[in-house]
Amino acid sequence: METRDQFLNEYRGEILGTINSQSSADEFFQNQTLRPILKLQNDLFLDVFKNYITKSKTDFTNFSIEKKLQFIENSIQRDIKFRNALKGMVIGLFTMDEYSRYIQNSSSLNKRMMSMLIERLKNQVQLFELQL
Repeated sequence: METRDQFLNEYRGEILGTINSQSSADEFFQNQTLRPILKLQNDLFLDVFKNYITKSKTDFTNFSIEKKLQFIENSIQRDIKFRNALKGMVIGLFTMDEYSRYIQNSSSLNKRMMSMLIERLKNQVQLFELQL
């Protein structure tokens, strides 16, 4: 029987981004772990954010593009419960070794994780208009 860690590594796919001898431990973790998980979970993140927009009862569809991008950023940075839910969707796909590395530097890695997620959602802002 396959272990959970083996399954996660195979299911997530290959490393995304460039890793070289000058890469910091955080960069390595970002490209080896965070990027593949964010890519894998992309559809879920889109649906979760669509639901967040609906529940927030904002007039997102009538916002200017700048205001939509700001709404995405503010939602993740200021709504702690929402941010923690998003973090949980990523952390839940860590292997045991990755989790051990994560807890050693969680503050810095959380910033990277949320920045990458914010950019991912901003780059797909047009999909929220189609789905709402």
